[in-house]
Amino acid sequence: MSIARVGIVGSGIMGSGIAETAAINGFEVVLRSRSQSTADATIAALEKSLNRQVEKGKRTEEERDKALSLVTGTSDLSALKGMDLVIESVVEDLAVKKEIFNELDRITDDHAILATNTSTLPVIELAMQTGRPDQVCGVHFFNPAPVMSLVELVRPLTTSDETLASVRQFAEACGKTPVEVKDQAGFIVNALLFPYLNNAVRLYEQGVASIGDIDIAMKGGCGFPMGPFALLDLVGLDTSLAILDALYEEFRDPNYAAVPLLRRMVTAEQFGRKSGQGFHDYRK
Repeated sequence: MSIARVGIVGSGIMGSGIAETAAINGFEVVLRSRSQSTADATIAALEKSLNRQVEKGKRTEEERDKALSLVTGTSDLSALKGMDLVIESVVEDLAVKKEIFNELDRITDDHAILATNTSTLPVIELAMQTGRPDQVCGVHFFNPAPVMSLVELVRPLTTSDETLASVRQFAEACGKTPVEVKDQAGFIVNALLFPYLNNAVRLYEQGVASIGDIDIAMKGGCGFPMGPFALLDLVGLDTSLAILDALYEEFRDPNYAAVPLLRRMVTAEQFGRKSGQGFHDYRK
């Protein structure tokens, strides 16, 4: 199936980033938020982002205007009727996602592919909330979606070859490099990344080195673009904890057991960049 119209459920960092990525590559996008004011604010932020790209010479004014003309913001889930592909990108809460997939199955056309941008949760649980489990899969973009080249295509047991072929074509049309992975917690990247991040917190908690020196060491010694604590702050400590908890729930591997300091910081609402305070201070 050829995908032309894409629905996005969720207007957070990932939802808005996927919407921008799809629109700039010529897809018609309907972005659904919980309120019309939030949807309007997301479109305004998208325009601001594209304006910055024009100012830096990365986009032409014509490309900006065309992308903006392709995006509609709404608070009405039923506006996603007629979409070829709907990507859910809301909070990493399985119960919330199940409810959304149940509604999407009722609202969308029979041919529509329903996908989730989850980074950890079992896609099969969402597929079985629908009457079309063969048309449900994971399409996991990375943050920031317009910049990061990778997309993990997550295939639960029920997904058809036709569905995977269609979402692969969509990802490639967005200029991304897709990899296929089975429906297992953490997929490829997070299954490898989060033990590393967790162990960085453990080193600091044990007094081996300071936060700043651990970040410097991993950048200078491994060539990483940012250190583990800067990355945790960018991802969000609450999101990171949820991912570790999901990984530990599935595998019971001690490497996935969240270090107590991380859990306490989340309890203290020190989430990283989005709260202004995490392992680093962003309130300056």
